[in-house]
Amino acid sequence: MDLYEHMGKDLFRTHGIPTPRGIVAETADAAAAATDSLGGSAVVKVQVQVGGRGKAGGVVLCRSGDEAREAAARMLGADFKGHVVTRVLVEELLPIAREFYTSVLLDRSVGEYLWMLTAEGGMDIETLAVERPEVLARVHIDPALGLRPWHVRELAGQLPTDAREPAADVLRKMWTMLNELDATLVEINPLVQLEDGSVVALDAKVTIDDNALFRHADIEDLAEQFPVDPVEKRAKDADLQYVKLDGEVGIIGNGAGLVMSTLDVVARAGAHAANFLDIGCAASAEKMATSLQVILSDPAVRCVFINIFGGITRCDVVAQGILEALQRVEATVPLVVRLDGTNEAEGRRILAEAAHPRIVPIATMDEAAAEAARLATGGVA
Repeated sequence: MDLYEHMGKDLFRTHGIPTPRGIVAETADAAAAATDSLGGSAVVKVQVQVGGRGKAGGVVLCRSGDEAREAAARMLGADFKGHVVTRVLVEELLPIAREFYTSVLLDRSVGEYLWMLTAEGGMDIETLAVERPEVLARVHIDPALGLRPWHVRELAGQLPTDAREPAADVLRKMWTMLNELDATLVEINPLVQLEDGSVVALDAKVTIDDNALFRHADIEDLAEQFPVDPVEKRAKDADLQYVKLDGEVGIIGNGAGLVMSTLDVVARAGAHAANFLDIGCAASAEKMATSLQVILSDPAVRCVFINIFGGITRCDVVAQGILEALQRVEATVPLVVRLDGTNEAEGRRILAEAAHPRIVPIATMDEAAAEAARLATGGVA
């Protein structure tokens, strides 16, 4: 679960990490009042679960309450990188002397945590990592060993001498927070040194492992404050694992591994997946109908690829479920169906006898992916 910046900073403060004073505002007038209470000048930031806010105009320096009101009025309710802005964070201005960057994240490729730090923080950290990787210190941390003093010395040693000890204190507290909250990412960009020498977290990006939320009910409750996509809510309520993507081929499969493989073969065939949708083991007519409703609500979808491997799932039951679903949902695009495994012959027979004009049965996964890609990129059903 990706937290808003202000939520991450609340957790920072709980763990002793210094942050600027800030007030969350959900109206333009509230942003103006917050700016006045912070001394008449403030930074107004959109609160969305996505990065790159500064370059995209989501962070505005305001020298008066009226300027803050104007900035917040422009931000609130707007679409920011696909996210609707429902609130802004109004923060005090600080006398910044230097900007750094640091983050610790779970590196699944090696089963360890990766900690990164550079004395050259700011908006272009991604470019810096590519063009000048030598200035970005990287330290892997074995979760069984934990953060050790030598890790902290190596990381903080990248910073100016007078910033090392206050930064090291922040690093140790970040590690404590990471472990206590089951976080998979804690990032501060920028981590700043003020003119008085103190070090403060000017931003916060925190991701909590969804599988551990049962241990953190207070954090799980924060999800109620996030805007709810009606399509994703419909999928979740139907116990479907759904993720929206940017392609033109809708994907329905049973099992996360099979769906991931389906995304790959569609890409290899020259098209792009519009979603990840795992119906699990039960392919009832109700679940199939909901799956089709979810996928067909995306105007970018030009073909649906239903890829089923019958293990516990029976292909004949899936075939019947597809046909019953099509009595409830109007198929506006071709449905390429591949059935393999338990009772596959019976399932294919059911589809063949139905002769539905939108169903395109294909025997193999690669052939089905190729046909779905052809239909989605200019073919005719």
